[in-house]
Amino acid sequence: MNKYLKLLRVEQWVKNLFVFAPLFFSGNITNLELLIKSIFAFLTFSFIASSIYIINDYSDMESDRKHPEKKNRPLASGTVSKATAKFFLAILLALVVLTIFTMQTLYATNYWQFAVIILFYFVMNLAYTFKLKHVAIVDVCIISVGFVLRVLAGGYASGILISQWAILLTFVLALVLAIGKRRGELVNAQVSGRTRKSLDGYNVQFADIALSISCALAIVCYLMFTLSPEVQQRFHPRVFYTVFFVVFAFLRYLQQTLVYNRTESPTKIIYKDRYIQVTLVFWLAAFLLQIYFK
Repeated sequence: MNKYLKLLRVEQWVKNLFVFAPLFFSGNITNLELLIKSIFAFLTFSFIASSIYIINDYSDMESDRKHPEKKNRPLASGTVSKATAKFFLAILLALVVLTIFTMQTLYATNYWQFAVIILFYFVMNLAYTFKLKHVAIVDVCIISVGFVLRVLAGGYASGILISQWAILLTFVLALVLAIGKRRGELVNAQVSGRTRKSLDGYNVQFADIALSISCALAIVCYLMFTLSPEVQQRFHPRVFYTVFFVVFAFLRYLQQTLVYNRTESPTKIIYKDRYIQVTLVFWLAAFLLQIYFK
């Protein structure tokens, strides 16, 4: 069972929690009907994302076998056969159609916008898998757009309008994660002496500058988000003070990356770093109090 979970990369489904962002920040997380719609959106995105992972692993099977870590992936290691991978791919795509059809049937609502986002995400990631992941800058931008699509999907599924600042903030935050991951790969490549085509067009100096700029942009976008009239009216002017948590979290991440040269992906750093975890808990608690315990 574990090899099949690795094939689907179920641990990566945590990224799809972004579909719940519109529901949470609109104060509707306790609305059962909207929550169910968002759960359907989460499952749909998880299924389509896993299908992309299978296609990616299938196409990169030979190169993955030469990679020190990726050689352990189910297809590259041979623990899962090609035929089994194709079977799971077909099942996942069928589940995507089924969940969208179920949403349409249960709520008698036209979910064509949600369906278009899922289709666009699939096509975009096919292009990324077969070509664009080897094009510097375009690759990280595609990853970032994927997170924006998750937020938009959650908004369309629940019928909640997404602000422009929220969209921009999501894009820049995802850009930080994507560039941080590339930087870690670059440092590891320098140590091992093995590089990959996807790292062409990057070096550590460029990654450091791009990462710093992206973090600064993320802080500015978050600041403008908290100061926007709709957010001030929806919550309370004191929501502005949550900026301090955000600034500390980004500075701590930059310290771990640039000073201590941590080469793990940003998500792994977040999983391990207690300071960032505590900061996120305080930030989340502050929003919970602002939204649900006024």
